[in-house]
Amino acid sequence: MDQQELIPHLFRTEYRNIVSVLARKFGFGQVEIAEDMASDTFLAAAQVWGIGGLPQNPVAWLYQVAKNKAVNYLQRDNRFRNKVEKELTHLSNISEEPEIDLSPGNIKDSQLQMMFAICHPSIPPEAQIGLSLRILCGFGINEIADAFLTSTDTINKRLFRAREKLRAEKIEIVMPDTRQMEERLDTVLTTIYLLFNEGYFSVSDNSGLRKDLCLEAMRLCHMLVENPVTDKPSVNALLALMCFHASRFDARIDQQGTPVLYDEQDESLWNQELISHGGFYLKRSATGDVLSRYHLEASIAFWSTQKNDTREKWENVLELYDRFLGMEYSPAAMLNRIYALSKVKGKEFALPEAEKLAMNYNPFYFLLLGELNTGIDNRKAAMHFRKALEMVRTESARQIIRRKIERAEK
Repeated sequence: MDQQELIPHLFRTEYRNIVSVLARKFGFGQVEIAEDMASDTFLAAAQVWGIGGLPQNPVAWLYQVAKNKAVNYLQRDNRFRNKVEKELTHLSNISEEPEIDLSPGNIKDSQLQMMFAICHPSIPPEAQIGLSLRILCGFGINEIADAFLTSTDTINKRLFRAREKLRAEKIEIVMPDTRQMEERLDTVLTTIYLLFNEGYFSVSDNSGLRKDLCLEAMRLCHMLVENPVTDKPSVNALLALMCFHASRFDARIDQQGTPVLYDEQDESLWNQELISHGGFYLKRSATGDVLSRYHLEASIAFWSTQKNDTREKWENVLELYDRFLGMEYSPAAMLNRIYALSKVKGKEFALPEAEKLAMNYNPFYFLLLGELNTGIDNRKAAMHFRKALEMVRTESARQIIRRKIERAEK
């Protein structure tokens, strides 16, 4: 890998590590300084490496430069000196170099603590996701704006307000106590879940799939599973859900970049290792007496890895959707339940149930009506597909719907 490829790659993998450690050291009051130091470190790398070539260990070089920048800043900062005088009474020499620990263990601890700090309930979900993408995943402002289908100015303002709120609330970058951890874990999981969904069902990318977002969500969830304090059944269930969905990455898009419908996917392209991992985490999630939405969604996702179109499969899926809707309402779950119902009892039985939903604002509602009318009234099916076509926002979705219209009109 040459320098032009290496620096962007290292920015993605190491920026988040540097920011998490420095922000934990500085606190939210100076988190922008931590971000600036990390950015300056990579700017220095581009300049120095461009002249003198790559160092023997690029990651160690980055960490050392970041440490030097942080130490210089802390030694110059009077507020830090006052804090040292109060808290470290043994220290005889105030100019002694502060410790900046960029060891793997401290990096992981810092990211885990930062995750819980970012997901504080005082800031809205979109800000939690934005900060997670920026600080925990190393995404640039342009990338975050693309993910939210908005402008960089909007994202900058959103992140600024979120940081100010965390600063005003004096949120510490530490693992919360047991009670707070239980309360905030749901928010952390929701943030990870939404991050994965934005990648898997991307509204901002014409491919309809952003693997980078999905993989970052899975990485964050892995961190929770690997920590004994956060290794909870619901965390394992969410990781199982993401493994099952991620197993079909390579089959969802063909070589021309065109989305491939589930029924048309090449099963040989499904990642059996990820399916196996999903089964492992789903089994681990079965401990205890808590049944979360992630347990039910992971179980449904498991059946999506079973290509056989049997009645037993769809009866299980239908039962799972009924249990899910008994737990919480979701328009997507309602639509998917009707589809499963059609597989169990037939399209003629499911069609009146679908029409009762009257989700005229939802393109997926019209897609469902088109599917249920196909083979019964193809003219009506094409009409519903056209309504869906008018409402979807990405070219990938339009390609899929156009193919459905062509089939209905044959």
